[in-house]
Amino acid sequence: MTTSLLWFRRDLRLADHPALLAARDAGDEVVPVFVLDDALRGPSGPNRLAFLYRNLRDLQERTGGALRVVHGNPATTVPRLVRECGAASVHISSDHGPYGSARDARVAAALHDVPLVATGSPYGVTPGQLTKPDGTPYKVYTPFLRAWRARGIHSPALTPRSIRWSDGGLKDSGVPQDPGTRADLPEPGEAAARARWKAFLERQAQDYAGTRNDPGADRTSRLSAALKYGLLHPRTLHADLGTSEGETVYGQELVWRDFYADVLHHNPSSARADLNRIPLEYDPPGAAFEAWKQGRTGYPIVDAGMRQLLGEGWVHNRVRMIVASFLTKDLHVWWPHGARHFMEHLVDGDLASNQHGWQWTAGTGTDASPYFRVFNPVMQGQKFDADGSYIRRWVSELSHLTGKDIHEPWTCERPPEGYPERIVDHATERLEALDRYQRARTA
Repeated sequence: MTTSLLWFRRDLRLADHPALLAARDAGDEVVPVFVLDDALRGPSGPNRLAFLYRNLRDLQERTGGALRVVHGNPATTVPRLVRECGAASVHISSDHGPYGSARDARVAAALHDVPLVATGSPYGVTPGQLTKPDGTPYKVYTPFLRAWRARGIHSPALTPRSIRWSDGGLKDSGVPQDPGTRADLPEPGEAAARARWKAFLERQAQDYAGTRNDPGADRTSRLSAALKYGLLHPRTLHADLGTSEGETVYGQELVWRDFYADVLHHNPSSARADLNRIPLEYDPPGAAFEAWKQGRTGYPIVDAGMRQLLGEGWVHNRVRMIVASFLTKDLHVWWPHGARHFMEHLVDGDLASNQHGWQWTAGTGTDASPYFRVFNPVMQGQKFDADGSYIRRWVSELSHLTGKDIHEPWTCERPPEGYPERIVDHATERLEALDRYQRARTA
């Protein structure tokens, strides 16, 4: 009997899973494994780890208890598992991040004569497959989107009717207990993700274009964590989308995920350093940075977003841009400090999307002229949370305020009890940010 080993990573599902089909076709039985890699667990905060562990338990049930969860360095652990179960091949979804691609190269070398077979990836279009006519990678989203549309993507892979799962006689380290977290995390599992997607399609997708920037309405799909761990494949989502304006805009948002993965693939150092380097002057993170992390800046929309991060391990995308702009352009703190804080708390923490989303806002990333865009936190609140419902949900000190007061509580006759004064003056800091940019441009 021939055995194939399926190494799950960011693809914790059974539907639309090309690597699973390849493993099934390569052997009479499939041994599913997940390796708890400390190099990835270390930077992950409790929210992401708790969500991962809950999904592993769900996947273990769905494989009839066959999934082996093993702790160790993949370069030594995977070859050992192959020897112990006698697998003739190892199957994966390809990984194109800086760490993942190097890790897979080490594993492939350590496997010697046993092939490491990569089939599919976590993206609609695999990073590195789209280039400009001259062969260079895309640096701007809109041309990438045009090329993405011209190329198209595959239809969803067939879901196997049955898989002959086996534990291969392998020992199971067991799924760790959830780390301590108070955040309200999404329901785990492939079935829950599919149910959320179905509900979004039926009730919200057609209106997405008009409601996606309203954090108080809470009408986004909330599928970023499911996509992070591959509970759904974006190919499945694209296949289900219709042609309404909202569904078209949602599809474009999914392509941003492919774009940022492609940018990181071609520029691995951009995970930690500026993609477009200019000698900007930054302030060291200090008391103001701590106030930002705690949601106590005195700017209601900023504080609401930072408290949502702590309360749910997730932040509405419009608000992510607002809080990132405030940190980098009002407090003049270098973006990696904020990006790292986000990665510590986000349940959907994806290196490519997080780091390059931050860089786009900070003015060091893929936007052509980004530093002149300085979000006014008051105007952003008035425009995208006009009735203040989002602010009232997360900033209890302001729950009694309405109208102008909730966006500018410092104008009230009696300042709200317990709410901090503004730590900076936005108008002043905006001019300072622009002045620093001009000095850097002429340096």
